[in-house]
Amino acid sequence: MAKMRAIVIREPGGPEVLEVQKIKAREPGRQEIRVRVHAAGVNRADLLQRRGLYPPPPGWPVEVPGLEYSGEVEAVGEAVELWKTGDRVMGLVGGGSYAEYVVVQEREALAIPPLLSFEEAAAVPEVFITAHDALFTQMRLELGERLLIHAVGSGVGTAALQLAKAAGATVIGTSRAEWKLERATDYGLDVLINTSEHDFPRMVKQATAGSGVHVVLDLVGGPYLAGNIESLSEKGRMIVVGLTAGRTTEIDLGAVLRKRLCIIGTSLRSRPLEEKIEAVRAFDHDAGSLLATGRVRPVLDRVFEFDEVVEAHRCMEADENFGKLVIRVR
Repeated sequence: MAKMRAIVIREPGGPEVLEVQKIKAREPGRQEIRVRVHAAGVNRADLLQRRGLYPPPPGWPVEVPGLEYSGEVEAVGEAVELWKTGDRVMGLVGGGSYAEYVVVQEREALAIPPLLSFEEAAAVPEVFITAHDALFTQMRLELGERLLIHAVGSGVGTAALQLAKAAGATVIGTSRAEWKLERATDYGLDVLINTSEHDFPRMVKQATAGSGVHVVLDLVGGPYLAGNIESLSEKGRMIVVGLTAGRTTEIDLGAVLRKRLCIIGTSLRSRPLEEKIEAVRAFDHDAGSLLATGRVRPVLDRVFEFDEVVEAHRCMEADENFGKLVIRVR
């Protein structure tokens, strides 16, 4: 293959620096597949990469954003055993999914359940695998536990909400927008906290009769840390996934020691290939059937055409979406 269409970052900056260009397409290696991309999910990491603040891991294009894709296998390497041409697949990449083709290691890809369209499938990998890895592989969320999800109306938030409810957890969710909280009740949200009107630690204590939550999934960061510590029960666990409110804050280590808390951070993008494959396979093993039967579903807010990528980025920056934004490539 010679050239393919891709959305390229002309230079670091605002959404207007994104433009459609023709770039070189890559041939698949021995254990790789080349996927004809039908749709690509939009993530906040794409916005940071566009601004020059979040470069991709080595080996992935700096100038083409995109962390997830859905499409059809178009070509396979000579040693590929899991897929054949024409198979419908979705998955994670370190970058470059805003393009007509992506090349991935065959074990990174997942089969698209028949009930999902390509646009819906593109809204699955990044948020569901991130949420599953954070809640179950790392936080060991169990039946009957209480979970606090910040930014519950986001892509990861809506995925985590559904997975937690399927596992039998009670879920408290926060958002600055009342309409997002109301929408989240359709997916099982038990307790709604509007952080533009209420102090969330006080509301958590009220909702839990003073006991607090067992787990916090923090997609906000920054000044939420103190409230998270206050909201956690003894031996509570907290995982930081996003930093939309900032990356620095003060911490009361005395409360951490007194409550015997566990606080960790996580990122999928920067992990080595084998660790990414482990996360993908763990999600497929534990939650693949939930997705295949429709017990959990991607929450798709809006689909943009390929040449509407600037509008898609502006929509995400304005925080106008509930769930996922997707770009239709084909």
